[in-house]
Amino acid sequence: MHIDKSKVAIIFMVLGSLTVLFGIIVVFAGPLIIDDQIIKNTVIDPNNEIAYPMWRDIPVPFYMSVYFFNVLNPKEVLLGEKPMVEERGPYVYRKRCQKDNITFHPNFTVSYREYRQYYFEPSMSVGNESDVVTIPNMLVLGAAVMMEKLPFAVRMMMSATFKTFKEGPFLTKPVGELMWGYDSGLVDFLNKYLPGMLPTKGKFGLFSEFNNSNTGLFNIHTGKDDISKVHKVDSWNGLKKLTNWGTPQCNMMNGTAGQMWPPFMTPKTTLPFYSPDACRSMELVYQRPGVMQGIPLYRYVAPKTLFANGSDYAPNEGFCPCRQSGILNVSSCRHNSPVFISHPHFYNADPVLLDFVGGLSPNEDEHGLFIDIHPMTGVPLNVSIRLQLNLFMKSVSLITETGKIADVVMPMIWFEESGYIDGPILETFHTNLVVLPAVMEYTQYIFISLGLLTIIVALLVHRRAKRSETANSMMFTSTTNLNLKDSTGASNGDGLVSGPPSEKTPLLHDGTMD
Repeated sequence: MHIDKSKVAIIFMVLGSLTVLFGIIVVFAGPLIIDDQIIKNTVIDPNNEIAYPMWRDIPVPFYMSVYFFNVLNPKEVLLGEKPMVEERGPYVYRKRCQKDNITFHPNFTVSYREYRQYYFEPSMSVGNESDVVTIPNMLVLGAAVMMEKLPFAVRMMMSATFKTFKEGPFLTKPVGELMWGYDSGLVDFLNKYLPGMLPTKGKFGLFSEFNNSNTGLFNIHTGKDDISKVHKVDSWNGLKKLTNWGTPQCNMMNGTAGQMWPPFMTPKTTLPFYSPDACRSMELVYQRPGVMQGIPLYRYVAPKTLFANGSDYAPNEGFCPCRQSGILNVSSCRHNSPVFISHPHFYNADPVLLDFVGGLSPNEDEHGLFIDIHPMTGVPLNVSIRLQLNLFMKSVSLITETGKIADVVMPMIWFEESGYIDGPILETFHTNLVVLPAVMEYTQYIFISLGLLTIIVALLVHRRAKRSETANSMMFTSTTNLNLKDSTGASNGDGLVSGPPSEKTPLLHDGTMD
């Protein structure tokens, strides 16, 4: 059976062209398909099997590492000398977060309260909760600054109250009590006669408000109507904006609740979020790209302007009254207590702050905060939020507990909240958002390459087949001509050349010539 190679080559050229066409379609349609899948998997929807459980119950372990600044020379500080501190810790606590009272609304928002609990992790800590440290007494030194401008009789009475309850300017107590609360007669007295002055009605501790508590009633966008709004805060505790700062810009609630962000980020995208603990919105900026176990990421960090004062950065004027750049006055949402937050060890702050406290050594690796985020989905892969709690101390006349303390922003503790995606969650994330898109991307190029190769081979086969047909045709023609020549040039036995009879020579009936 003879196979027409030319026709077969044409068929393969058509198939190759279709394969290239399919590859080109995938080039343009592939990203659209991937984007559509990302949108489906990032919308807050109970039917979303991947993102919804991750949003509802943060599946990765989160830890809070706490470092205390142990005051080495409390007596000398009362005489006006420079405070000297040593860092103690970390004391590590596992943080468990769970959203409750989840309610979806017709305007494409969902409200919830997120509850948090902390559990001490001795194996991850350097020391135990029974370790004893010395820090400034916020009840005494904070109250003294708050009462500085009150009548002298009130200040004298307050000093007498401190003495009655044996409250001094510094506390020397176990870490566990300083963290989660200790019994204080002064606290009971103030809550009874000056209700609302303190943030707690029970034991007084630096984190007593945090454990077994919630972060308030958040209402955020689900992204069903507009994926660019997913996770963004619509309101908090019924408020669309804050009231404790001095300008409308500073009172804005910008960004998300700080756990996830909208997808499709670029290096120009910023990372805004509202923090109830800091009583304000904050914004991180892009620093560099990176990779975490094969997953591409963007690293976001705090800009130097985050805690800058109003003189150095005009938009922060609403957060004043300010002191040096690098520390944020949060007294307006902390019962007017002279509390400031900053980066640990005054990293990125005015260097003059380091001149007033000994024992600090800021550096970016240990004290800078960052969030590593997958830009296509807005899901954080690795998080490290580091903040420091400071107390402004000074000598206040008629409150003898303050002695001759020099004006100083005194670091008390700093803490790091950290967590990263790992294990089965990371594998699922990697498969759905890295491997499958990569397979689709490689597939399009494989189809295009295979199609082009098929077309090239088919063209070569077709050309060769045509050449072969031409050669055979020429050979057939030559062979025919030779046969004709052989036929006409053969001898007839009389030495005459045999040939066709002459038209002028009549033939007899028997075929012989006349």
